[in-house]
Amino acid sequence: ATAIVKYDLQTGDRTVHDLGPAAQSGEPVFVPAHAGAGEDHGYLVTFVYDKADDMSRFVVLDAADMSAAPIASVPLPQRVPHGFHGSWFADE
Repeated sequence: ATAIVKYDLQTGDRTVHDLGPAAQSGEPVFVPAHAGAGEDHGYLVTFVYDKADDMSRFVVLDAADMSAAPIASVPLPQRVPHGFHGSWFADE
């Protein structure tokens, strides 16, 4: 996908984070800001592959403001394959 969409099931509102025309996202994972955080209080993390640059990056988005620029975009030294899955486990 070239974008990640947040869809509100109650209101029907949607917010789109455009990754760029040549980008493909892996499966986003929600990371709560802290134990007991609300559903928007945290981060979405994902791997993004950019076909134009032939490189992958690790992207961190603010779950409460999906239309904002990424909090972080970390270039990776090698391509991450499509379908690579991740999980988040708090250190608590």
